[in-house]
This record gives sequence, C-alpha cells and structure tokens, in this order.
Amino acid sequence: MGDGKVVANNKKARHDYFIEETYEAGIALMGTEVKSIRMGRINLKDSYAKVENGEIFIYKMHISFYEKGNIFNVDPLRTRKILLHKKEISKLIGYTTQKGLALIPLKVYINSRGLVKIQLGVAQGKKNYDKRADMAKKEANLRIHKEMRQRQKSY
Repeated sequence: MGDGKVVANNKKARHDYFIEETYEAGIALMGTEVKSIRMGRINLKDSYAKVENGEIFIYKMHISFYEKGNIFNVDPLRTRKILLHKKEISKLIGYTTQKGLALIPLKVYINSRGLVKIQLGVAQGKKNYDKRADMAKKEANLRIHKEMRQRQKSY
C-alpha cells in the first residue's frame, strides 16, 4: 500500500494523532484537480474525513487552481468524495461512531497505474503530554545518533 510517487504528506497528522489503522482509497476528482495534483500543488495540513449518509467525504484538502485551466477550475477547498468498498466504509463508521476515532488523510500519491490515491488513517488524538514525550524520545534518539557518529569518526 502506498507504493508510487508521493505527492503530499501530512506530517502534522503523525504528530497530533496515534494512527491505529490505514486504508488506501481513491478520490473523486475533476480533470484540472488531477493535473494540479500531478504538479504537487496539494496541501493536506488541516484536512479531515467524515462519514455522511454511508459515504466518506474529505474536507479542507486544498488543491490549487491549475494555471492552464479555464472555466473548468473548481473551488480549491471543495468537499471531495472518498471512494471505498462498502465493507471498509461500514468498518470506518464503526470506528468513528463507537470508538470516537477520527479519519485523517496521511498522504496522497500516484500509484503505478497513474491513479491518484489517498491513504486514510484511523486516528486517536494525542494529549499534550504524549506530544512532549514523543518529542523527548526523538531528541534523545537524535543525540544518541550524533554521539555514535562522533565516536565512529574518532576511531
């Protein structure tokens, strides 16, 4: 899952959430949106997905206007439909309603067949102390690696 050219990555998602499970899905896009995505003009920073009437929609995913487009350009922040199988959707409905988890887009990529895909994560929000613990762990690992490199150079 996720093999192909990564166009956009949501780094903030892994910082703000515990990702429990991931799903690969398609997105219902217009032609000019696909061209903008291929140029890398997409932002996932504040985007999220929601289940409505048995379908999943993604909100606040910003796809910039295609420069060479004309009247076919659409609103950059419009709501877009996520394409999943019924079984997967029903599973995600269970996660979001019963467990209170969120659906967060992790990355957008172009797969080997040239299709635009999105990786959705079933996520649980982190508390501030969780974020601080992660940052401390990351900083400690960085120090360890730095020290190891310095010791290797001295030998």
